[in-house]
Amino acid sequence: MATIDRQTPTLALAHALAAAGRGLPVFPLSATKLPALRSPHRGEQPPTHCRGECGLPGHGVHDATTDPAAVRALFAAAPRATGYGIACGRAPHRLIGIDLDVDPAYGSDATGALRQLALQHLFTIPPTVTVLTPSGGRHLWLTGPADATVPNSAGRLAPGIDIRGTGGYLVGPGSVTAHGRYRLAPGTAHLTPAPCPRALLRLLTQPRRPPSATKDADSGNAGTGTAGTGAAGTGAAGLTPTPDRRGEGLIQFVLAAHEGQRNTRLFWAACRAYEHGFGDTLADGLTAAAVRTGLPEHEARAAIASAARLTSRRGEETNGAA
Repeated sequence: MATIDRQTPTLALAHALAAAGRGLPVFPLSATKLPALRSPHRGEQPPTHCRGECGLPGHGVHDATTDPAAVRALFAAAPRATGYGIACGRAPHRLIGIDLDVDPAYGSDATGALRQLALQHLFTIPPTVTVLTPSGGRHLWLTGPADATVPNSAGRLAPGIDIRGTGGYLVGPGSVTAHGRYRLAPGTAHLTPAPCPRALLRLLTQPRRPPSATKDADSGNAGTGTAGTGAAGTGAAGLTPTPDRRGEGLIQFVLAAHEGQRNTRLFWAACRAYEHGFGDTLADGLTAAAVRTGLPEHEARAAIASAARLTSRRGEETNGAA
């Protein structure tokens, strides 16, 4: 555990100034990871919903700035600050924080959950700035486009995955808290925040669809233009695919995989097959297609078995909620 001493606030200011110099809006944090400055409106009746319009410091993430003089002034007003927060969703980077918790005691593996999401939705997390937390988790830094507003959420994507978007903040590397120090992961200090993959951005910005809408979209009735549904044999006529036609499209989708896509495409196709009730029937065909692309048979069958387990759990959860 990191020691908090008289040098800690000085180091926190230095780290905050370095971050501000890279265009990241910052503000001081206490050892509890909360804003170090108390609100100037505390105790006011009725409560004041001020986001800094009054011109005084003490408005949390709304104090965040990239101006060095303003950063120094904030830390001067918070002499016990041991860290700094980085405001998400603000120009120029419009930072999006992917907070991955890892808690083996409770079976939580957010990194594995994110990997599963990437397989399901066909995206890859690019190399990017990664911050290691004292609890063993990770913060992945991504950037968003100017026309997208990413909301904050906790566990919405999957258990253990929290999102820091507009109005939220990340604890900056170099910060010291009561539980330890936040630090950059080895090999990522030279990186800049990478753009958020479009498929992941859609998950972060779109509200959850009801199960019936999801089923229609997966059947091709929603007119989606993804490679998977495009290969499924649904056209402008709005024909509902039969299992044979759907299976043929999924096999062609797997056969079109290049190196680096084979496992991902196979898993996605197997999930769609099991969701529509003919996964077992198509398993051998999908395996053969994957082997033709160069994937070892045992890896292909393992991916298909994983898809079967995943879709089975989803069905049980849906039936339980009903």
